[in-house]
Amino acid sequence: MRLYLIAMQFLTIIPLPFDTRCQKEDLGRATACFPLVGLTVGGLLVGLNWLIVPWLPRPLCAALLITLLAAVTGALHLDGLADVCDGLAARGSRERFLAIMKDSHVGAVGAVGLVLGLLLKWQALVAVPAGITWQALLLFPTLARFAQVLAMSGAKHARQDGLGAVIIQGMGFRHLLVALLITLTACLTLLPFRGIIALAAVIVATLAIRGHFQKHLGGLTGDIVGCSSEIAEIVALITLSAGYQQ
Repeated sequence: MRLYLIAMQFLTIIPLPFDTRCQKEDLGRATACFPLVGLTVGGLLVGLNWLIVPWLPRPLCAALLITLLAAVTGALHLDGLADVCDGLAARGSRERFLAIMKDSHVGAVGAVGLVLGLLLKWQALVAVPAGITWQALLLFPTLARFAQVLAMSGAKHARQDGLGAVIIQGMGFRHLLVALLITLTACLTLLPFRGIIALAAVIVATLAIRGHFQKHLGGLTGDIVGCSSEIAEIVALITLSAGYQQ
């Protein structure tokens, strides 16, 4: 329970009624609970969808759900997506890439990446069949939080002073295994066939992102992990909606 609350504090801005003392090594251990945080966030999305879907057209409902997701997470992962896009556009050395990602300003390419990412997520959510909407709303944030754990597990860290380095150093294979078991259980419970396919697609996409940056930067940063989470949400929603005719 304590590690779950630490993960909630780290991944969301949801106010908790009490403060959980957190040691440096707890951040790595709390990664095992990241998928549970995804389920919690998904539960909030399900609740909002239940309230607004009888009154509003579906595209507007999807836009409001994405707005809630960004608000609950403090747009933390969207910031990572923008920073990575700016870094990739620079086409410079490793040091230049890292410097650009550390810059708080968002460049033109980062803004384009944000817009495209949100558009893809919005349209993919609209395309999810109405009959499996609540299951998809629970599942896609869960898969994305698992993607964060997968990206960090056993990875090198590109910066020695970043928060990502602290988390990577504090986690081990057992935390990845627990996160995978939670995610698999959610997939098999909510959408047995499509859930597993979505999980497989997220794993492939995450490993591809991780492999690219491990090769070109020598490790990962928090921004790259956040970017991988955004990509995982898009991949999960596209996979869950694929093959259905509206």
